[in-house]
Amino acid sequence: MTPTKYPIRGILLYLLAGIYFGVILTTAEMNSWYRIQEMFRFADFHMFGILITGVLTAAISVRLLKRFGFRDLDGQTPALEEKEFVGWGKKYWMGGTVFGLGWGLAGACPGPIYTLIGAGHSVAIVVLLAALAGAASYYALANRLPS
Repeated sequence: MTPTKYPIRGILLYLLAGIYFGVILTTAEMNSWYRIQEMFRFADFHMFGILITGVLTAAISVRLLKRFGFRDLDGQTPALEEKEFVGWGKKYWMGGTVFGLGWGLAGACPGPIYTLIGAGHSVAIVVLLAALAGAASYYALANRLPS
């Protein structure tokens, strides 16, 4: 992988995309603890609708990337590797369970953590630190986890 020829341009594009994403998350109430609780209690379809829309958008986007051969800022084709589903998919359901427990306990998905902090909910800093600790734990234990 070669370093980008336009690092400032790339950083600005990512920054603008992140700000736009944060505005969308806030507008859609994805950073609302109450909306998240409604979802986990199956009291409202709001969050499920947004999540389903996100999955469909991602699936269509990946298909378009593959079909039309889009390239990144450096002219490279993005690596879109197929996931291998081995056995019963232990690593997927175990990881999903840990992720879901963390999401339910914190009342915040990792996606809007920065949005929550940016909106002035300083308690989300604890969630960010917990997410970083979880990522560090995974990195330390990755070789010992089931495949």
